[in-house]
Amino acid sequence: MRPSSLLAVAAAAACMLPLSGAFAKDEALAKAVASEHRSPNFVARDKYRKPQQVLEFIGVKPDMTVVEIAPGGGYWTEILAPYLNEKGTYYTAITPRSASERAAAAADTWQKKLESDPARYGKVKIGDFGGGKFEPAPADSADVVVTFRNVHNWMSQGTAEEAFASFYKTLKPGGILGVEEHRAPADKPQDPKAANGYVREDFTIALAEKAGFKLVGRSDLLNNPKDTKDHPKGVWTLPPTLALGDQDRARYEAIGEADNFLLKFQKPE
Repeated sequence: MRPSSLLAVAAAAACMLPLSGAFAKDEALAKAVASEHRSPNFVARDKYRKPQQVLEFIGVKPDMTVVEIAPGGGYWTEILAPYLNEKGTYYTAITPRSASERAAAAADTWQKKLESDPARYGKVKIGDFGGGKFEPAPADSADVVVTFRNVHNWMSQGTAEEAFASFYKTLKPGGILGVEEHRAPADKPQDPKAANGYVREDFTIALAEKAGFKLVGRSDLLNNPKDTKDHPKGVWTLPPTLALGDQDRARYEAIGEADNFLLKFQKPE
């Protein structure tokens, strides 16, 4: 085998190895992460969520079109919106207002957040995801789709397959899907509704592969061996939710946020 072929094989094999996050730092991304404009409660979670390393593992670049599915309170938006502001395009996909009164209230809250800082959030686009409508961004438009700790929600709603199919449709050929989720034990059956908030890694991989994706990377960045995954209120027993309130609070704070897996998929060229 020629040296160039050996290098290609080695590079392909390396993509499938668990990665710890040893990357050359993207300075523009580091600036966005370190911004004083980020919410203090989000910054406090960086030690668990490791935003710089996670986004570099996924391969996000400042000139890309990036779609975030279900942005929640905006942890990642506070980083991605300014990072992509000049050269890129950033979509946040939320449940459309028409889905329910609750969805309308959430959409209003999200719109207010975006309008609160036009310089940073003024270019953020909003796509539809949920309530029977799965159009997070135009078809074949995105370089990257990311979703963080949401697979269990779609499983509980019975829409997980539809969700992954929409990611595949949204991405350009060769585009990347990054998925983070709470890791369920591999030696226990998967609850199809994921009632405790934990999902088996192999179950998630199967969902993505059924949609047409190829697994190209996995990372141990978000592993937490302290998480026993047998908590009385499921994953929500742990920070940041702390569903039991002050009951055993110190114990759960010592565990920290859940044991999470991080996967990287590609839509074939």
